[in-house]
This record gives sequence, structure tokens and C-alpha cells, in this order.
Amino acid sequence: MNKEFIKALDEIEKEKGIKKEEIITAVEKALEKSFEENFDSTNVEISINEETGDTKVLAVKEVVEEVTYPNNQITLDEALEHNKRAKVGKEIKIKVTPKNFARVAAQKARNIVIQYIRDAERKVIYESYIDKEKDIINGMIQRVDYKNIYVDLGKSEGYIPEKEQVEGETFKPGDRVKLYVKEVKETSKGAQIILSRKAPEFVAKLFEIEVPEISQGTVEIMSISREAGYRTKIAVYAEDSSIDPVGACVGMKGARVNSIVEEINGEKIDIVVWSKDMKVYISNALSPAEVVDVYIDSDKKEAVAFVPDSQLSLAIGKEGQNVRLAAKLTNWKIDIKPESKKDEVLKELEELKLSEKENSDNEISDLNENILENEDIQEEIVLDEINE
Repeated sequence: MNKEFIKALDEIEKEKGIKKEEIITAVEKALEKSFEENFDSTNVEISINEETGDTKVLAVKEVVEEVTYPNNQITLDEALEHNKRAKVGKEIKIKVTPKNFARVAAQKARNIVIQYIRDAERKVIYESYIDKEKDIINGMIQRVDYKNIYVDLGKSEGYIPEKEQVEGETFKPGDRVKLYVKEVKETSKGAQIILSRKAPEFVAKLFEIEVPEISQGTVEIMSISREAGYRTKIAVYAEDSSIDPVGACVGMKGARVNSIVEEINGEKIDIVVWSKDMKVYISNALSPAEVVDVYIDSDKKEAVAFVPDSQLSLAIGKEGQNVRLAAKLTNWKIDIKPESKKDEVLKELEELKLSEKENSDNEISDLNENILENEDIQEEIVLDEINE
């Protein structure tokens, strides 16, 4: 060790933020282990001067009357040459300077410093990206393989796994894209950054960026459901009745929502008003279809929405997509029925409700009878035992 080594540590501390004391302590520990491996000693202490870089190697030996293990023991006569207070049964520290130790120490110190720098850089990268988890970042497509898309994020590399890719979206190296940071994991090889273009939260974050009222909190995103590449439904709400939450999201002449639609390659977006009234909320969620009436079962969180016969297919959507997204948005099971069958369906629902109530009442009655019967049996058993 020398002053150049200490100066280098000072530079590393300044540039990388790694404390010099931490590196020196790590080097000391590593040198102690290296000394034991290379110089047949199992008990040494090594210290490095933080100002000069001078290294002291002290062998710790037990003072004995007769030496059995020369590497770890010393006679009293020899010990007194190093320390006038030496006594049998006690330990003393002797300064030693083995041949070739300087070379071993230099190599070991170099390896430790390199490892510390690598670990520190990994930590810095992890900490810089963990703050961006659940947010949107920009990246450049680096390469595309069969399942994953790898993205250059500047300081690090992230990837879009197959399950987070949107069907139909294609990218080539060099393309710049917006991405949602799904998860950041700390691994032995550094930060693993999992990205997404498919997550519903990706669209929600795009609205947060594009619509000032959302980022300011005057308009809230209450729920979002998405079938990536096809359609997204988003429910918004404003506590202030003077604010139109849908209008704020759409923007002047559709500028705000069109910007988001362009980013997600033309995917359709339905923006609806959230409501505490589930009939109203479910009606809104089935947009663009017009809803005539909604029958709800709050206990089961199930609803039947009645729509004009001419809009039945619109309300259901292609392959059931519209009603499926509405159900995800509201977290209710939704069935769609034509208006022409409203009376018939309502009658069936009421009959079903009455039937379920009768079954429930009968079950309660049977349960009560069983309880009473068991009580009678228990009473008889007790009486029998008393009589005996």
C-alpha cells in the first residue's frame, strides 16, 4: 500500500460515493484471509493507515513453555524479545513482513476495490430505478428476440417480457418508446427492470401525464380496465361539480385523449363518469351503448342491464368485449338483456329471489329444529346419567 493507493480511494469516494473507510476495512479483512491462506498462519491482524497507506501485519501468537504449533505459538524467551511484559498463557502481537506479501496485498486490494465499485454502481442504478417503479419512462429498443424485447434506458437495460407485450405491436432496434416500469428487482447481477406496454396502469399514467387536472388531483381515476391493443375503459370523477371530468380527459377538440390513443397505436378508449350509484355507474360503464334500466343485486354484486333491442350487440361488444370490460371496471357481474324482454326477465328475477329466500328460510328452520332436537337428546342423556 502507498499514498497513490489512498489518493485513488479518495477519488473513488468523491466520484462513486463509496466511503474510503469501508473499502480499507474490506481490504484489511481480505488481506487477513489471504495471509492465512498463503503464509500458513491462522491468526493475524492487518491494519492500513488511512493517510499514508502504510500496512502493518501483526501475527498473534500464544506464549507457551514448549512450542507445538510454530505458526501460532512462541516460547517465553522469544516473546520477551518482542514484549517485556510477555507471560506464559497470554497472547502477544509480533510485526511480520513475509516475502512477496506486498505483491499479494496489491493484487488483493485491487480486486476488492473493483468489486466495491461494481457493487456501488449496481446499487446506484437500483436506487435510481426503484424510485421510477409504477411510473412511465422513455427508452430505446435495443434488440428483440423470440420472447423478450430489450430496452436501453440510459444508465441500465430493461426488458419487456412476452406477457407484458401488446399483441400486434412491433418494434425494431432504434425505436424510441414510452414504457411502464412494472417492477424493479435487486439481483446479484444488478437491477432487473421489468417493463410493460400492456398494463392498464400504463394508460392510467399516460392520462396523468397528459391531463393536468389528474396530476393536480381535481380529477381522479377511480378504475381502469383494459384489453391491450383493442380497448380501454377508464372511470373518472371530480369532487367539484363544476368540473367535467370526462371533458378534462378528452381535452379541446380531443387533443388530450388523441395524444394517448396515438401512443397506444389507435387503441379505443372509453372515458366514463364514476358514480357511487351502481345503477348509474354500470350504465356509464357500458358506454357507448345506451342503457334503459339496470336491475342490481347488491348482495351478490350482480346486475342486469336492459338496452334497446337495436343496441344489444353494441352493449355486448365484439366477442363480449364491451360488457367484459364494463364488468372489470365496476367489479360487478353484468348481464345484458334487450328492453323488449324487460318485464319477463324482471319477473323471473323476482321469482328466483323469492325461491332463494324460501330455501334460505327452510335451511334456517331445519337448522333450528336440529339444534332443538340435539338439545332434547342432550337433556335425555343427562337425565339418564342422573337416574343411574
